[in-house]
Amino acid sequence: MTELKNDRFLRALMRQPVDRTPVWMMRQAGRYLPEYRATRAQAGDFLSLCKNTPLACEVTLQPLERYPLDAAILFSDILTIPDALGLGLYFETGEGPKFRKVIRTEADVDALPNIKAESDLDYVMNAVSTIRRELNGRVPLIGFSGSPWTLATYMVEGGSSKDFRETKKLAYGQPEVMHRLLDHLADSVIDYLNGQIKAGAQAVQIFDTWGGVLSGWAYEEFSLRYMKKIVDGLIRENEGRRVPVILFTKNGGQWLESIADTGCDAVGLDWTTDIGNARARVGDRVALQGNMDPTMLYAPKQRIREEVEDILSRYGQGTGHIFNLGHGITPEVDPEHAGAFIEAVVELSAKYHQQ
Repeated sequence: MTELKNDRFLRALMRQPVDRTPVWMMRQAGRYLPEYRATRAQAGDFLSLCKNTPLACEVTLQPLERYPLDAAILFSDILTIPDALGLGLYFETGEGPKFRKVIRTEADVDALPNIKAESDLDYVMNAVSTIRRELNGRVPLIGFSGSPWTLATYMVEGGSSKDFRETKKLAYGQPEVMHRLLDHLADSVIDYLNGQIKAGAQAVQIFDTWGGVLSGWAYEEFSLRYMKKIVDGLIRENEGRRVPVILFTKNGGQWLESIADTGCDAVGLDWTTDIGNARARVGDRVALQGNMDPTMLYAPKQRIREEVEDILSRYGQGTGHIFNLGHGITPEVDPEHAGAFIEAVVELSAKYHQQ
C-alpha cells in the first residue's frame, strides 16, 4: 500500500505527538456542497449513489479538494446492514430512511439471514478499496457502521422515531428477543467492519446515534454491551499499523467512563459535553473526538473562530484530540463557513502541541 503522507489523525487517535490538532467533519461529503448535489443528481438518488463505486469515491474526495482535512470518511449509510438483511431500505424526500419490512417478533428475528459482508455488501468494499487507491496516501480513510442498538431502532420502528415506542416495548417487554436481534447485528457489524478494514479502511467509527435515548442501565445492557463485543471482535492491526476504533454515542456524555472502558481508542463527543471536563474524567485512557455544535457553522466566521479557540483551550495542551463537530454538518451550511471552521483549527491548534 502507498505510504501515508499525512498520519496526523491516526497519531492523535493513538495519543501520539502531532504538530497540530487533526480535523475532519461528520457528513463532510454531503448536501452542503454543491458539487455533492450535482453528483447525487447524476446518480439518481442517495442509495444509487452509495452503490455506484466511481461516484461514491468522487463524493468522498470532494471535501478534500476544498479543505485541508486530515481524514476521508467512506461515503455510505449506517443502514446498509439492515438493507442486506432483506428489510428493503428506501428514502422518502423530507422523511428520511424507511424499511418495507419491520422486525417486531421472535419469528421476525429468527428469520433474519446471516450475511457475509464481503459478498452481500460488496459495493461498500469496492468503494473502500477504490477510495483508498485514489487517496494515494493523502490522508487516512475512515470506515464506519451504525451500532447494533441504532440499527435495531430503525429495523423495529421501520424508520426514524420520536419516542422509539416499538423498540423500547420489545427491549423492555421481551428482552431476550431484543438481545438475540442485537447479538445478530453485532456479529454482522464485526464482519462488515472487518471487511472494510481488509479493503483498506485505516480507522473505523461506530455511530450509536440513538444510544442516548436510553436510561443508564438500559444503555449498558442494550447498547454499550454490544459495542464492546464489536470492539473485541475487530481486526486491530493491518498493514503493520494499529486500526483505531472510535465509539460515538450521541447524548452519551454521562457514560464516558464506561465507553472508555470498552477497549476503544477514542470516544466521540457531541456538543452537550464540555471537552475539558471529559478529558479530566477519562484521562489518557482514550483520545477524544469533537465537539463543536454543528449549528455554530451558521454564525459569522469570526464567531466560529472564537468557538474553535474555546474548544481547543478547554481540551488544553497535548495530543489525543481530534477536532470534529458534535454531530454531522447540516445541509444548509455555507461551505465557506465550513472552510472557516477547518482553517481555524489548522491555524489555532499548533500552539497546543509545542513540546
